Amino acid sequence: MATLTALPHVTDPDQLFEAFESWASDAGLRLYPAQEEAVIEIVSGAHLILSTPTGTGKSLVAVGAHFAALSAGKRSFYTAPIKALVSEKFFALVEIFGAENVGMMTGDSSVNSDAPIICCTAEILANLALRNGEDTPVDQVVMDEFHFYSDPDRGWAWQVPLLLLPRVQFILMSATLGDVTDIAADLSRRTNRDTAVVTGVERPVPLHYFYETTPVHETVEDLLKTGQAPVYIVHFAQAAALERAQALSSVKVVTKEQKEAIAELIGEFRFTTSFGKTLSRLIRMGIGVHHAGMLPKYRRLVEQLAQRGLLRVICGTDTLGVGINVPIRSVLFTALTKYDGVKMRQLNAREFHQIAGRAGRAGFDTAGTVMIQAPDHETENLKAIQKAGDDPKKKRKIIRKRAPEGFVSWGEPSFRRLVDAEPETLTSSMQMTSAMLINVIARGGDAFANVYSLVFDNHEPWKRQLAHARRALGIYKTLRAAGIVEQHFDELNDRVDIRLTVDLQANFALNQPLSPFALAAFDLLDIEAPTYALDMISVLESTLDDPRPVLMGQQFAARGEAVNAMKSEGIEYDQRMELLEEITWPKPLDELLSYAFETYKQSQPWIADFPLRPKTVVRDMYERAMSFGEFVAYYKLARSEGVVLRYLSDAYRAARQTIPDEAKTEDLLDLIEWLGELVRQVDSSLLDEWEELIHPDLAAHESTANAVVPPAPHRLTTNTRAFRILVRNELFRRVQLAALENYDALGDLDRDSGFGADAWADAMDGYYAEHDELLAGANARGAGLLILDEGATVWTARQIFDDPAGDHDWGISATIDLAESDEAGFAVLQVTGINRL
Repeated sequence: MATLTALPHVTDPDQLFEAFESWASDAGLRLYPAQEEAVIEIVSGAHLILSTPTGTGKSLVAVGAHFAALSAGKRSFYTAPIKALVSEKFFALVEIFGAENVGMMTGDSSVNSDAPIICCTAEILANLALRNGEDTPVDQVVMDEFHFYSDPDRGWAWQVPLLLLPRVQFILMSATLGDVTDIAADLSRRTNRDTAVVTGVERPVPLHYFYETTPVHETVEDLLKTGQAPVYIVHFAQAAALERAQALSSVKVVTKEQKEAIAELIGEFRFTTSFGKTLSRLIRMGIGVHHAGMLPKYRRLVEQLAQRGLLRVICGTDTLGVGINVPIRSVLFTALTKYDGVKMRQLNAREFHQIAGRAGRAGFDTAGTVMIQAPDHETENLKAIQKAGDDPKKKRKIIRKRAPEGFVSWGEPSFRRLVDAEPETLTSSMQMTSAMLINVIARGGDAFANVYSLVFDNHEPWKRQLAHARRALGIYKTLRAAGIVEQHFDELNDRVDIRLTVDLQANFALNQPLSPFALAAFDLLDIEAPTYALDMISVLESTLDDPRPVLMGQQFAARGEAVNAMKSEGIEYDQRMELLEEITWPKPLDELLSYAFETYKQSQPWIADFPLRPKTVVRDMYERAMSFGEFVAYYKLARSEGVVLRYLSDAYRAARQTIPDEAKTEDLLDLIEWLGELVRQVDSSLLDEWEELIHPDLAAHESTANAVVPPAPHRLTTNTRAFRILVRNELFRRVQLAALENYDALGDLDRDSGFGADAWADAMDGYYAEHDELLAGANARGAGLLILDEGATVWTARQIFDDPAGDHDWGISATIDLAESDEAGFAVLQVTGINRL
C-alpha cells in the first residue's frame, strides 16, 4: 500500500479529509458512505463508536484516525486483544506511515516506544492509564475488537482508559457492539466532547441465511457444486473439527489441477509432527483445519493456501471470529451451542454474528452464505420420514431418534431468532486488584480521591461498586500491613497523603507479574546441587500460565500409573477412587515454593493477584529425554501441540529474560539453549516473531509474510551447545530404558543399527552379570559420564553407565551423522556397541 504522509501541523478537518480521501483513491480504494462519515467525525474531533459489519472497512477508518493525529502532531495508540493482532497491525502501519512513525509495546519488549503511533494490547494501555492518569502521553486511542469490553476476565482493560483519560479522543470499533447509547453518553460526559455513533450499516456483501436438514457431507457437496466455496465449517471443539475434515476426505473438493498446484506449493514444507502428517494428507485434498491448538506454521499454511483459493473447505473452531485472515464465501455452523467453561449453552447473538460475519469477501463475492446444520437426530428423523413416503403404515413404524442425553435444545427457531437479533448490550466487567491500586498510588497526588473515583465513577451497577469498594479497602489494609504503602496527614492540602514505600519496576504488572517472586526464589536454591539447573526451571515454570491440555494429560498418566500400583497392592475399588482424587499432575518443589510464596506475600501482597502454579513441562520433557513429538505422543496431545509449543516458547523467553547471568551455570545454559533449539526446530515462527518484535525488519517481514513455505530453521548442528544436549538426551533415553529392562522399546530405537530387542537384551545380560542395577538418576545424566569426539561430519559418543559401585566400566558407543541430523531436525544416532570399556 502507498505511503501516507502526514500534513505537518494541519488540523483543518476539510484539508485532512480531502488528503486522506485522495490517498485512498490513489491506492485504489473507494470509501464507503459509512467510512466517509466515520473519518469526517474523527477529523472534526469527535469520539467515534464504529459498529459496522465485518467487511465494511473499519481498518481503513483506523488508518484515517492515525493520519489525523499524526498531522496534528498528536500521539495515537492502537489496541487489540491479542499480541498476534498487535504485531500484524504494527507491520501494516509501518508500511503505511513509515518505520520512524510507528512503535509497539508488547510487555515482552518495546520497539520505538517514543513513536507518535503505538500498537499495544489493551492491558498495556490500561496499566499506563492507571499509573499516569490524565498525564498519560496519548491523545488518541483506537480500540479494536471493543466487544471485549464485556469479557469477564479482561474487560476491565477496555474500560479503564475510558475512565481515566479525559483528554483523549476515542475510536471504539467492532462488528458486534449492540446498543452503545449509555457508553456514548458517558464518554461525552467525561470528556466534554461529542461522541458520534456509526452503526446499522448494510454490508457491501449481503449475507443469505439457510437452515439445512441434509447430512453435512451433502450440504458441503452442494456448496461446492454451486460455486459457494471456500466454506468454513464451524465447530465448538477442536476434536470435532479434525474429525469432520477426515470424514470429508471422501468428497471431491478440488480438481486434479488444484491438487497439483497444492502439491507444488507445499513440496518443501516440513510436516514434522503426527498431526502434521494428517494435515498434509487433508490439505492435498483441498481440505484445511484451523484452530488454536495447531502449530502456528500449520495455521499459517492453511491461511496462505486459502488466500490463494486452493482450500475449498476449512474445518475449524469459533476462534475464527478474532481477526483470523481466512477469506471465505460460506460459513456452515455445525451447532448453535458451545461449552463456555461452566456449562453447555446456546450461542448469544454477538457470538453468532461475530462468526457469521466472516462470510462473503468484499471485492470477491457478490453475496455470502451462512448455514446452520440441523441437529443429527432431527436430520435422521426427517430422513426416515422421507423414506416412509406417503405410506401410513411405514410412518407409524418410524421410531423417532431422541436427542442425546444432555443435549441443549436448539433448532430452526433458535437459528432464525439469532439471525434477526441485535448483539447484546455490552456489560461492564470492572475489577479491582492489588496491582491496579499500586499503580494508582504510584501516580502520586490525592491517591484516596483517585481510587474513590475509580471505584465509584465507573460503568458498574451500584451493588457491584460497593463490592469493589470493600475489595479495594481490604487490599489497602493488606498493603499497609505489609509496609508497601504508608499514610500521613498533609496539613497543607488538608488531606490524608498515601504513598508507596517501594520503587516499582518500569513495566510493573505489564508482563510476567510473578517474575519478582521468581528472582527471590532463585536465591533459595543450592547452586552446587546436581538438580540445580532443573530446579531453576521449576521455579520459572511455577510463574507461567498453565497449559491445561498438558496438565490434564500428565494427571491422566499419573492416575493410570497409580491405579496399576494400587491394584497390585490389593486396594479395593472404592478406596482407589477416593485416593485417585488426590493425584494431580507433578509439581516439583511444590512445598518449598508454596511456603516461599506465602512468605513473599507478607512483604509484597499485590502478588496474591496472581496464583502460583507449580508444574513440570520443560523439566518433564528434559528428564524423560523426549523430543517434542515424543512428548506430544506420550501424553496424547496431538490436538494441542500448538499449546505445548507456545508454553515452551514462553518458558524459553522467561528463562532468558528472568534468570540473572550470574545464576546461569553451564548446565543451565545448556538447558536453555536446548529449549530454544527445540522450539526453533519444531516451528521457528514463535521465536522469529519475538525477535522480529525486538528488532523489526520490514524488508524481511515483507519477504516472508506471504510465503506459503516458511523459511527452514537454521541447521541444527550450528548450535553446538544445544546439539550436545540433543545427543545427550538420545543416549540417556537408552540408559533409562535399559534401567527398566524395556528391550522392546530399545529395539524399536536401534533395530536399523543392528541392535534389536534381542541384541540389547544379550548385551545387558553381560552388564547385569557384574552389577545389580543400572542407575538413571541425576548423576547418571551428568556431563562427566558422556564422552564426545566432535568431528567435522560425524561425532562419536560414549555414554558411560552409572553403576552402584561407581566402577563406570560399561556403556553405550554410538556415532552421530551431522548431515543426517540437519536434514531430520533431530540428532540421528547409530548405536555401535553396548559393552565393557
